[in-house]
This record gives sequence, C-alpha cells and structure tokens, in this order.
Amino acid sequence: MPRTNFGKSRTPSNPYATYINPGSGWKWKVLKTYKHSAAEKDDQYARWFLATSSPMATDEIGDGYAKDVLKYGVLVQADDAWKQEYGDCLNISKFLKGA
Repeated sequence: MPRTNFGKSRTPSNPYATYINPGSGWKWKVLKTYKHSAAEKDDQYARWFLATSSPMATDEIGDGYAKDVLKYGVLVQADDAWKQEYGDCLNISKFLKGA
C-alpha cells in the first residue's frame, strides 16, 4: 500500500482541501491525512487532521473521521494532487432539495 501524499501538516490558511456542508454551516479544512486514500476505503476509522468550523466555532484543530467529511461535505477547494487522488467532483446536488 502506498504512503499518503498528504502526511505533512499544513496550517488552516493553507489546507490540502476544504469541504463544506451548505445546509449546516460546517466546514472542514484538511491539514493532514494519516493513510493513503486506497487504505482509507477499507478502514471505517481512517482519520484526517482537520481545522473544523461550525456555526459556533472557527478552526477547531483535531482529528476527524475521513468517512464523515466525505459523506457530509462537498469539496469546494483542493490542491491539484488532492483532486487527482480524491476526485475533482464539486457535487452539491446531494444537498439540493429534490435531488
């Protein structure tokens, strides 16, 4: 299994990727991953180092489950390497009413 390409920590002002949930106001900035994306698919507990914002807090630093960010978030910004590995889909249709 290859090593992650996103293992060096970044600051919240320069994340590898940013995901948002438009309906709830949550935002996740990915600052580091611990596993390669191929290994994350088989691990429901795969985690990312994140700067998480909600309507009540801004850039709270800590780990979060990759599956939760991918399930509830929409990719809105990412490095080219991130887009190549995780996809370049800016699909917000899952949050639109009637979609």
